[in-house]
Amino acid sequence: MKRILSLLFAAALTAACSGPAPQAGYPIGQVPFTDVKVSDAFWGRRLKASREVTIPLAFSKCEETGRYENFVRATKPDSTYHVGGFSFDDTDVYKTIEGASYLLQTYPDAKLEAYIDSVLVLVAAAQEPDGYLNTARQMNPWHPHQWMGPERWSQVEELSHEFYNLGHMVEGAVAHWQATGKRNFLDIAIRYADCVCAAIGDGEGQVARVPGHQIAEMALCKLYLATGDAKYLAQAKYFLDKRGRTAHRDPYNQSHLPVLEQDEAVGHAVRAEYMYSGMADVAALTGEQAYIDAIDRIWENIVTKKLYLTGGVGSRHAGEAFGDNYELPNLSSYCETCAAIGNVYTNYRMFLLHGDAKYIDVLERTLYNGVISGVSLDGGAFFYPNPLESDGRHHRQAWFGCACCPSNICRFIPSVPGYVYAAKDRDLYVNLYMDNTVTHRLGGKEVTVSQHTDYPWSGAVRLTVDANKAGRFTLRLRIPGWARGEVVPGDLYAFADSKPADWSVRLNGETLSGELQDGYFCITRDWKAGDEVALAFPMEPRFVRANEAVEADRGRLAVECGPLVYCAEWPDNAGDVLEAQVSAADELTPEFREDLLCGVRVIRDGELTLIPYYAWNHRGAGHMEVWMKEK
Repeated sequence: MKRILSLLFAAALTAACSGPAPQAGYPIGQVPFTDVKVSDAFWGRRLKASREVTIPLAFSKCEETGRYENFVRATKPDSTYHVGGFSFDDTDVYKTIEGASYLLQTYPDAKLEAYIDSVLVLVAAAQEPDGYLNTARQMNPWHPHQWMGPERWSQVEELSHEFYNLGHMVEGAVAHWQATGKRNFLDIAIRYADCVCAAIGDGEGQVARVPGHQIAEMALCKLYLATGDAKYLAQAKYFLDKRGRTAHRDPYNQSHLPVLEQDEAVGHAVRAEYMYSGMADVAALTGEQAYIDAIDRIWENIVTKKLYLTGGVGSRHAGEAFGDNYELPNLSSYCETCAAIGNVYTNYRMFLLHGDAKYIDVLERTLYNGVISGVSLDGGAFFYPNPLESDGRHHRQAWFGCACCPSNICRFIPSVPGYVYAAKDRDLYVNLYMDNTVTHRLGGKEVTVSQHTDYPWSGAVRLTVDANKAGRFTLRLRIPGWARGEVVPGDLYAFADSKPADWSVRLNGETLSGELQDGYFCITRDWKAGDEVALAFPMEPRFVRANEAVEADRGRLAVECGPLVYCAEWPDNAGDVLEAQVSAADELTPEFREDLLCGVRVIRDGELTLIPYYAWNHRGAGHMEVWMKEK
């Protein structure tokens, strides 16, 4: 192992540089993370934790658990070697590199960049001449990992994860290329993608296969956008078109029906959300109406019948799966961290397809609750399930043998700057609110806008046009659903009071009025440097009720404030919080506590104290409740 670590630090590869091509193809374009510099206190703390704790921890676990050694062993196959671990262990390396690549934009770090390059030396050396790269087979092709099957692709619809490995490789490689301009990882991913494209299909000499664990679909769409090579989009579409039409058919991995015939979210929630993301990609990039209709139906089913208040998805521990419509238990809820991340991916792609703020409303809810609850405030411990009630048996852990959620947190948190803005022609969409500066081209000309806010603690947001070479353009400002009186799109949840929407927009001190367009307040003008827009959102705590069809929440109320869902936890309350009772007529009083949980706003209801849901389980084992009994 010492020889491997020495190689990691000493053999950094100098790769040819070529600037990333701008993303194109979606009806609305993502403003990439490379254009956004975050200086936000709330998210800055999380990015700092990723840089200082989470990603170093993940790299160290890759070293300790032999992830890097697997690539070295793959260069020298041994028929006597027993291949252990999981068939997808390679992805922990790819996901950690992806997260580290995003971080390089916020925190340039030559040492980290060299470390990544040295890891990629090992990865490149393990790749076979035709591009195949899967160490769980290559370390001992005669007796590969027990999930692999006797030949390439023979068990890929079940447990070999060969296409899953490809997906995470591509996701990491594109992020690395965008962040550094280097092609050393991208070229590895292209060769493996080409290997898959050559082997899989309905042509002569090919075999018809689909991913057992989806992600290759969305990754190949990303590779298409990065390279402009349409064969990757075609392969992504093939994987979707063929699903439900091979011999393997199982609702667990959404292969029970052809995807265009599906209208309900079923099965393993992470697999499902990755597939839905790929469907939204294909719908957006091809414009094929059948795909648009199918993904619209599935999204509607999730948001109106299967979404937790926290934005979490997947109610059942068995199969880590979606339950039936309105099956949303609290104590036994699974709500895997990876599934919440997948829900963000799906909703962002739905926004890029349709341009409606409702998708960002769901994304924001998931981001501030279901996702960041999955990692401790210091970045060093993780949840797999994220229940909405606890009897004291739920704890974050420093790592897991199956490290999907920690490594997914590694790659996701640093990518958050890429979700703040989007653009179309001369429209700049402001989707998330946090301190940052964005520089992006509208109509081919550069625009720089900065945000200043204490969101999510304050509803005051100030946007300043710092520079504008684009002349006349439209600023599209998302007015969050919760600020407009809507908890989520549809009737799954609703505020328990009838308070009117109370938000405002001012331009250079003058209050503006106007109708919203798909949830956005639009200002079109010839912007000048120094122009300032001030947003005011009603950051007041409110009670929420669930639809009566949700049996687990009948006769109960929850509290949220802005984008944050709140919970009652044992250290703040004298009585058993599982027996706490509240009334919709109660007065909720907010108070910011700088000394508590890295600084949070608590909400008091008489003797009851509530904290943001994301911050629970930092002070020892005990009871926690989101949905409290109504008096």
